[in-house]
Amino acid sequence: LHVPFPWQEAECGYVIIVMALFWCTEALPLAVTALLPVLLFPLMNIMDSTTVCREYLKDTNMLFIGGLLMAIAIENWNLHKRVALRVLLITGVRPALLLMGFMIVTAFLSMWISNTATTAMMVPIAQAVLEQLHKSEIESNTTGQVSEHVNKAFELQENSSVSSKEAEEKGEWDLGGSSHVLTVEEERKRNEELIEKKHKKLCKGMSLCICYSASIGGIATLTGTTPNLVLQGQVDELFPDNGGIINFASWFSFAFPTMVVLLVLAWIWLQILYLGFNFKKNFGCGASPAAKAKEQQAYDIIKEESKKLGNMKFAEIAVLILFILLVLLWFTREPGFIPGWATVLFNKDDTSYVTDATVAIFISILLFIIPSDFSNNNRDGEQTGGRSKFRAPPPLLDWKVVHQKMPWNIVFLLGGGFALAKGSEESGLSAWLGTKLTPLQNIPHPAIALLLCLLIATFTECTSNVATTTLFLPILASMAEAICLNPLYVMLPCTLSASLAFMLPVATPPNAIVFSYGQLRVIDMAKAGFVLNILGVLTITLAINTWASSLFQLQTFPSWANRTGA
Repeated sequence: LHVPFPWQEAECGYVIIVMALFWCTEALPLAVTALLPVLLFPLMNIMDSTTVCREYLKDTNMLFIGGLLMAIAIENWNLHKRVALRVLLITGVRPALLLMGFMIVTAFLSMWISNTATTAMMVPIAQAVLEQLHKSEIESNTTGQVSEHVNKAFELQENSSVSSKEAEEKGEWDLGGSSHVLTVEEERKRNEELIEKKHKKLCKGMSLCICYSASIGGIATLTGTTPNLVLQGQVDELFPDNGGIINFASWFSFAFPTMVVLLVLAWIWLQILYLGFNFKKNFGCGASPAAKAKEQQAYDIIKEESKKLGNMKFAEIAVLILFILLVLLWFTREPGFIPGWATVLFNKDDTSYVTDATVAIFISILLFIIPSDFSNNNRDGEQTGGRSKFRAPPPLLDWKVVHQKMPWNIVFLLGGGFALAKGSEESGLSAWLGTKLTPLQNIPHPAIALLLCLLIATFTECTSNVATTTLFLPILASMAEAICLNPLYVMLPCTLSASLAFMLPVATPPNAIVFSYGQLRVIDMAKAGFVLNILGVLTITLAINTWASSLFQLQTFPSWANRTGA
């Protein structure tokens, strides 16, 4: 297609529109669409090929790769499953606590490993627990019905001896007996229907709690979900003098409390929707012996799964230590309130030589060096000269596993977003958009943030959250600069809103995974997700106007955001 306008702003806008359409319709794979700037920007004289290609492997991409290598190592040694089962044993299996336990575990794991992998692991565990609960419920109901039938039969026999006149009326006696049997049978069926209905509601609540918690948990850490990294990369790309304002520690300080509040609200909402308002019953207070026996059987299922894992192996301990070391190094690199180890040891002349990506790659390299086993099992049976051959144990992580599990497409998606942002700046499109959006300065800033969050939360239901943030963040940055608003005031909440994809099965892979088990209808997910979307937007708006405002100084327009020098 020929662009009818001669200026570069229109040409860059054309590229963005084409990529937006391809990302929305998935006419091409998302990663392939992300490569279009490499072709179109040089042809339209927006950027030369060397400059465009340089955008596809930046510091943020290396942070993403390093974080995923650690996540793959955790998955490879089943450390995440051990953590999940241990937490479930602590929380117990009462309905509300079971829901809370699965939500806590899923959210925590999705902070460090991919939301998809977390969901894929947690759903089978939940299914096993739910099946055992259902089986125990049916057995206790059958036993109770038999006992009740026998008791009522004795009552009937006792009552029949009271009146000899009624005993002589045989026809009436038979009718009463058959009526009684019919009543017991109807009651049994009614109880079975109630049990089945209750089980279906619990299954729906459990399925939704897992996929929702995976999406919510991912927002808490910088590497938890890709839109967070898109934000960091876009801020560094558009505002290179920002001083590393978005790092692991600052993001965690802002996003983790937001995640906790939203997770609690989601737990309460799902509890109301699928367990009812009887919180005393949901927590198992005053439960009958039969109910306690049923809970014990489900608890035993989780305990048995935990026993199958056995004692912690050396590899699991090593991966756990490296994981803790990674998190500690991330937090202490630039904590903000005191000089971090990177500033003291490496950074000079206000130049950040060491970033979060440096730490992630350092720990990742150790995964390929440290052996997974130090036992004598690595000695071969053959002996040469009276000595047995020693076979080197495999490392904690090998490249074959990485090649199978690493989502390389996300690297291209991130790069495509950075290329678009750079192209918008080079072509002048960002400045043009900024001038057109200046009338927004008359709208109260909280209202702007709220409306944009609603827009992004709606858009991300139909489009990849990575594509959504990639498309919108450069535009939002230009808008904020034009109205002298701190860019983070709109970029932060919109990035979190991109993870609020709760209404449709196609919105996120976790939603699709739980929907594939056949226990949910689209209307179930839409009904629960709509309210949760509203709660999420309100929570994010609250966060950006309270603790985030003081953390990032959002009430002021920073000098690093004034690219025009006006």
